[in-house]
Amino acid sequence: MNRNQKRSQSQVDYETFSATEDQAEAFAVAIERVKGELGKDRPFYVSGEEREGRGSEEERSPADSRIIVGRFGQAGREDFDDAVAAARSFLPEWSGADWNDRVDIVGRVADGVRAQRYELAAILAYEVGKPILEALGEVDECVVLIEYYCEQMRKNSGFEVLMGSSHGEKAVSVMRPYGVWEVIGPFNFATALLLGPIAAALIAGNTVVAKPSPHGYLSGVSVYDLFRDAGVPGDALHLLTIPDHDLGDWLYNNDTVDGLTFTGSYDVGMQIYRGSTGDYPRPAICEMGGKNPAIVTGKADLEKAALGVSRSAFGFSGQRCSGCSRVLIEDSVKDEFVELLEAARRRVRVASPLDPAAQLGPVVSPESAQRLLDAASECREAGWPLNGGNRLLEGDFEYGNYVEPTSAEIPTESHLLRDELFTPFVAVHPVSSFPEALAQANALVFGLTAGLYSEDQAEIERFANDIQAGVIYVNRSAGATTGAWPGVQPFGGWKGSGSTSRGAGGVHYLQQYMREQSRTYVE
Repeated sequence: MNRNQKRSQSQVDYETFSATEDQAEAFAVAIERVKGELGKDRPFYVSGEEREGRGSEEERSPADSRIIVGRFGQAGREDFDDAVAAARSFLPEWSGADWNDRVDIVGRVADGVRAQRYELAAILAYEVGKPILEALGEVDECVVLIEYYCEQMRKNSGFEVLMGSSHGEKAVSVMRPYGVWEVIGPFNFATALLLGPIAAALIAGNTVVAKPSPHGYLSGVSVYDLFRDAGVPGDALHLLTIPDHDLGDWLYNNDTVDGLTFTGSYDVGMQIYRGSTGDYPRPAICEMGGKNPAIVTGKADLEKAALGVSRSAFGFSGQRCSGCSRVLIEDSVKDEFVELLEAARRRVRVASPLDPAAQLGPVVSPESAQRLLDAASECREAGWPLNGGNRLLEGDFEYGNYVEPTSAEIPTESHLLRDELFTPFVAVHPVSSFPEALAQANALVFGLTAGLYSEDQAEIERFANDIQAGVIYVNRSAGATTGAWPGVQPFGGWKGSGSTSRGAGGVHYLQQYMREQSRTYVE
């Protein structure tokens, strides 16, 4: 599905910056409808059966801590072992089915997403604080992810290729599933980054055990319901709600699953990647965030740069893996850029995500808010120029995790240029030249996304060839480092941002859930 087709169907993507009146009205209705479903006791699922596990954990909304999203059963090691055993037992039936049948079943999930579009978006607003356009964009991305992976399977005829023949023999390359696949989802794309890997793994013929984020339990249960309602057998997909504070080797580093997809922090991702080898290597698809730079040179359109940086730094409260968290800017244009960025920052409307007019909602937790406050306090104590940096507590903000979008001018030695804060905080750092900016951009362990603002073709070409990042953007007012869309911009990182460097929503992603077998037959 190309971008023009998508727009004609009124879908929202990450380059949509205003909601229609109809979208705002439908979102408001869904907010009220979902409100009646909040606060309930929710089980997890093994072989399609409901389980309560070891008691329940309460999840509250970051928008208003008085709102209980739900109480979710907590799975333990025995539940995980049961799910893996059932998934392995069912594997021959699921992987042995015609791939066309798997594609048809998983493809129906997209229909379910469309039918529940606004309700799924409303859940994201309550659960992780996404404003309307961020929430609808994520839900609509789910549709495109599913249809793209189904299309890739069909386009490649199930990845079975006749290689040739010689000496009376015929050789065929066949891509086959690994087996039982584990998917560990993040909070920031609680629906899309759980649903997308599940869909890819199932289409490829694997059976799946999935774990949503504790800040995305209800979204995870909703994803499970979508697959179940589409006809995915209970033994092919299992959903376990497990608190992050109770995780150990039995979930992250175990030899009972055959492959794993993880989206989250660098530290946990590297723990998983290093532990993915037992008696033999196993695939571990780890997307581990970034400290994404935008380079602004003296030859840039500064108004375009300020708008793009603002959108990428403050969109979804800085909690996108691809968020722009540092700007490397040439000294000669620094003052003018900072003035334009401050004007853009002041235009950002902070409000409850339940309000269709909100542009920026809360961060996901009090701990996230404190990270921004600590960074701002460090800037004040050091005397570094700072804009924003405060907690918002008045009126509707009193019970939520609301902070101001924040920018600061940071010197080279500060850890704030290196550490991932995952908040709406962008560090501006002056450099003497474009080559220095490139060197500083590449100096960190991360390599997820990067952006450049320059009207000089030589600088653009050097940036594209030399920057160490999996997703790059040039002169993009829609977002300096954010906005990837399935089938348009594959999304995956280099270096410490990704273990495979094959982007989700791209032509090389689905094959990661399969391994090649060469078959030779005597004719």
